[in-house]
Amino acid sequence: MRLFAASRACMKVRTWTLACSRPRLGFAGTLAVTLVSALVCSSTAQAQAAPPRTLRIVVPYGASGAPDVIARVLAQKLAPALGQSVIVDNRPGAGGIVAAELVAKAAPDGATFFLADLGHVAINPNLYPKLPYDPLRDFVPVTLVAQTPLFMATVPSIGSVHQLIELSHQKKGLHYGSSGNGSPHHLGMELFRMLTGAQLIHIPYKGVAQSVPALLAGDVDVIIVGLPSIAPHAKSGRARLLGVTTIRRTPLMPDLPTVAEQGAAGFDINVGVGLLAPAGTPREVIDRLQGEVVKLLAVPETAQYLTALGIDPVGSTPEQYGEMIRADLRKFADLVRNAAVKVD
Repeated sequence: MRLFAASRACMKVRTWTLACSRPRLGFAGTLAVTLVSALVCSSTAQAQAAPPRTLRIVVPYGASGAPDVIARVLAQKLAPALGQSVIVDNRPGAGGIVAAELVAKAAPDGATFFLADLGHVAINPNLYPKLPYDPLRDFVPVTLVAQTPLFMATVPSIGSVHQLIELSHQKKGLHYGSSGNGSPHHLGMELFRMLTGAQLIHIPYKGVAQSVPALLAGDVDVIIVGLPSIAPHAKSGRARLLGVTTIRRTPLMPDLPTVAEQGAAGFDINVGVGLLAPAGTPREVIDRLQGEVVKLLAVPETAQYLTALGIDPVGSTPEQYGEMIRADLRKFADLVRNAAVKVD
């Protein structure tokens, strides 16, 4: 529509110029004016239609963890496909509200996108009565990029979920860390506490870059975290993986039981990570980016790299991702209410 409007405006300018100039310029002068006007209008239309030189993916976490890994893979692979520079802008803090508000208020010009997870689109709206953004009103879905099962990790001295629960009662409370109030890591542990009766004390951090070192130092006893952040430490023996948070075992670690299998029936946390754009972003911009992301995730090299990190590449239509957001909103409304989760 902008291109059409620009073309109509240029046609009006050209017609007016020719009408005013024809008596004095003659045929040659009129032709010259016509050509110059056409070139100016063409340049104006191209400038308006051209995509921004830099595309920014805003990540609501620090430079660590599955969302950051996903964003950096996208940035590296999308740049040549789109013919644009693609940068990752890490904006941790306030349970992702800082990053979400930044993108919600950004110009809908195809320059800024939000790599959100269920904490930002489904948990926060159910936690904060005066949230400065609405996931359905202020954003338009692009695609569900991936799903990332989380893992319950503890200090090496705790050998099972059952032992964790028993120890929490013996010590009248164990400490668990999260990547912040209202994060999926926080809500996941609250769901675990509600289902098992474990006595747990929450210690929020700014992100997994702080919560994982806290576990390794013994400042907290247990965390829920994505595999990329904890796998090296589990391999070295500095941490222990107790179970996967999804309702089914992950093919990546088929011998690792689910948390639900070990005394937390019904426990299921699977974090969808997707791209959102500011509301009002043109559909052609959405479709172009969605198409390139889906093609990228289908490349065997990219899919294998993400899968090896415990990240399941997906790729969906905007409509499918939008329906998932609405379903998660309903699910976590029940969880927040039943677990009586509150944030300051």
